[in-house]
Amino acid sequence: MTRLATRPQQQPTTDRTELADRFSATRRQTEVLAAALAPEDQVVQSMPDCSPAKWHLAHVSWFFETFLLGPHLPGYTSYHPAFAYLFNSYYEAAGSRHPRPERGLITRPTVAEVAAYRTHVTEAMVRLLNGADERTATAVAPLVELGIHHEQQHQELLLMDILNLFSCNPLEPAYQAFKPYPAAGAQDRAWFDHPGGIFAIGDDGTGFAFDNEGPRHEVLLRPFRLALHAVTNGQWQAFIDDGGYRRAEFWLSDGWATVQQQGWQAPLYWDRSADGWTAMTLAGRRRLHPAAPVCHVSYYEADAFARWAGKRLPSEAEWEVAADGLAPAGNTLGSGLLRPAPADPDSSRETGRPSQMFGDVWEWTASAYAPYPGFRPAPGAVGEYNGKFMCNQMVLRGGACVTPDGHIRATYRNFFYPHQRWAFAGVRLAEDA
Repeated sequence: MTRLATRPQQQPTTDRTELADRFSATRRQTEVLAAALAPEDQVVQSMPDCSPAKWHLAHVSWFFETFLLGPHLPGYTSYHPAFAYLFNSYYEAAGSRHPRPERGLITRPTVAEVAAYRTHVTEAMVRLLNGADERTATAVAPLVELGIHHEQQHQELLLMDILNLFSCNPLEPAYQAFKPYPAAGAQDRAWFDHPGGIFAIGDDGTGFAFDNEGPRHEVLLRPFRLALHAVTNGQWQAFIDDGGYRRAEFWLSDGWATVQQQGWQAPLYWDRSADGWTAMTLAGRRRLHPAAPVCHVSYYEADAFARWAGKRLPSEAEWEVAADGLAPAGNTLGSGLLRPAPADPDSSRETGRPSQMFGDVWEWTASAYAPYPGFRPAPGAVGEYNGKFMCNQMVLRGGACVTPDGHIRATYRNFFYPHQRWAFAGVRLAEDA
């Protein structure tokens, strides 16, 4: 997920009531997501890339305690001195931390104690927001805004990690009851044509953004075409049936080595039986809908599929320019579906613009995660966690079915390593015009 940092010159809302309301709503949303889990579900770690749900609940509280309450609330007392070590993630400047692959060994504090810790932090934050003088309120507002977006990121991570955990359970439990897909018609393979030109991309400074979204700068784009819809399960099945996972000519060298080493034959969570393909979802194992976007594929798989299709992946600049003017809304966390849904083809036919650009699945781009021209990380601990990850990862755009509402925008740069598959990541094709 996008790492944490924000530019000090950003000006989030100065309305402390509105900020306090959003803070409280975000905290409640996290607890609603966790309420569907038994205590046993919240302690286990399925793989080193994942974290236990209990750890997510505590870590986002540690963030507010470390960067806001300790420095800015007079008389604040830490809930427990050991929590600074247990629930730090990657902040070197904030001190030592428990190894990430061993977070599943932290059976204590209990789930109930973590809940009490959250209450302690939430109540202290409300005191800070309600009682601060204007100077303090102005100083802490950017960090509170950052903390809200940080917690929203962990809401998505919590659901990603729970799905991975439940997929390891022979019972294949469901996080929530199955909800039917909304009605959708047949899809086509139409394209959105863009003439290219010189365009400004990146954060324009008018609202919240992570620092990796800026500085705003100009790019030169050649004419290109972007698929109106994300690649579907049905299209991916054709790739499989044509030997896509067995034909080295479609794969990057590192990707082919990963296929061989890991034994990949299909996207993560897919399984083939006599009755056809199924996939593990947050509603348990379900039959694949052929028109729903393919999900849980790595960059290596996305690139191989594009080569098989005779196309390519879009650059992140192409993606952002194509999304310009589109509302950053779609099938996100608020829909309650928690899985990608088939596109409504009528929306693209009516507007001629791509659909599903926001929500459903994060979309891999061909762009390496690197700094924009003129990028400088913010000073201090909150600035160390972005720039240092700008190596060996690839950018994704758009948001997913588990991304909190209001958290995404056209400039948002998500990033993962090219082999990782547990994110809700899919594919949109592009080609030169």
